[in-house]
Amino acid sequence: MVDHGSLAWATSLDLDREPGGPLHTVLRRALRSAVVSGRLAAGSVLPPSRTLAADLGCSRWVVTEAYAQLIAEGYLEARSGSGTRVRAGAVPPPGAGPARPKEPRPAEFDMMPGVPDLRAFPRKRWADAVRDAVAAMGTADLGYPDASGHALLRRELAAYLVRGRAASATPESVVVCGGTQDAVVRLCTALRHEGHTRVAVEDPGWTRLRSAIETVGLEAVPVPVDDGGLQVDRLAALAGVRAVVVAPAHQFPTGSVLSPPRRAELVDWARRVDGLVVEDDYDAEFRHGRRPVGVVQGMDHDRVALLGSVSKTLAPALRLGWMCAPRRWADAIAGAVPGFPPPVVEQLAYASFLRSGAYDRHIRASRLRYRRRRDLLVEELGKSLPGCRISGEAAGFHLLLHLPDDDEAGTVRRAEARGVRLAGLGEYRVTDGHTGGALVLGYGNLADAAVPGAVRALAEAVGAPERGRAPRRPPA
Repeated sequence: MVDHGSLAWATSLDLDREPGGPLHTVLRRALRSAVVSGRLAAGSVLPPSRTLAADLGCSRWVVTEAYAQLIAEGYLEARSGSGTRVRAGAVPPPGAGPARPKEPRPAEFDMMPGVPDLRAFPRKRWADAVRDAVAAMGTADLGYPDASGHALLRRELAAYLVRGRAASATPESVVVCGGTQDAVVRLCTALRHEGHTRVAVEDPGWTRLRSAIETVGLEAVPVPVDDGGLQVDRLAALAGVRAVVVAPAHQFPTGSVLSPPRRAELVDWARRVDGLVVEDDYDAEFRHGRRPVGVVQGMDHDRVALLGSVSKTLAPALRLGWMCAPRRWADAIAGAVPGFPPPVVEQLAYASFLRSGAYDRHIRASRLRYRRRRDLLVEELGKSLPGCRISGEAAGFHLLLHLPDDDEAGTVRRAEARGVRLAGLGEYRVTDGHTGGALVLGYGNLADAAVPGAVRALAEAVGAPERGRAPRRPPA
């Protein structure tokens, strides 16, 4: 079988930039420059002389002469039956050019929070869903997509949110977007157009959401979080704040749940100030030991916008998310921000996942996997780091490990040197003055077999070799 190599028929040759002289000489210089620079890779097949001559508007002799000279110089080679191609030794090796900065060595143990188990992504079922979606697509589906998302996905999402999250949702109220950050940008752009200048955020909280708020020109105002979630009573004292972004079901990174009294207080505050609660339904499906916590949006769909995505349930790379906004704000979003929903094929594949029950089955399997891994991690921490207490382990796939001293940044550096990639709680704080260091340990993308080794390396970084006692837990 003849190896035809990669075709290089569309390579751009700017002959006008070459020094003057006969046309075949100019062409030879341009081709040689393309080879030396690497634009024509080793093994690339050049177009037939007749084809290139027609493209350049010259005689075939000009091309054959240029090819012949480059073959003689060792840049090209001619193979019977497979055309003229770039000779293997003619292209400089990758190290011959300017030195590139070294890629950081991949961590042996990935304990960064916010990343699900990517090994468990249902590749086969997702590929089948994509194939079926393409096969079933109508002609109209191949045109420009609806800015609010495909009607089929909006219908399936509304049914899922009502069934699984106790939300108040209809297909008309659901907007498909490119993830939670995209939803926050679109909502905050609408808020700015309506005269808002400040938005309250949780402290500590997800840094990317703060960045999304500030990207559109609004000020992110921090509000403390404690064991009962956002300190809602602080909102009333914030001048000019009539909107807040909050994760009631599972606050990141503390893992706290917004208490029932504070939920009621939050909705009451939004009514009093004619404001908006932006509810980030962060990894709420993964409660360990009890049923998922319902959404605040179900308490007042006129004052709460519900946001969610598949980044924590399937994979961040899919860039699939949604928001369920009050009618007033949905209209404002449509008027203020152009919609750029995810590709229709992915939308229809996800709709198929929801409709067939494959998504629910994947969530159940993931919940069991994370609970098992969480238990293993807590057990290993108890053996290797008995002097450190843990918190926030009741849901999701991360927990907090409270350090015996304030050397949070140093511990993170020492852990990284030992192959453990993780984050400190301070990375997610807005204000200074906090005492006590803590590590945010993600275990979503950490294989079960890697847990003992990761904890041993972490214990070396913390400097607590004592073994045998369970970690202290916060009071229930």
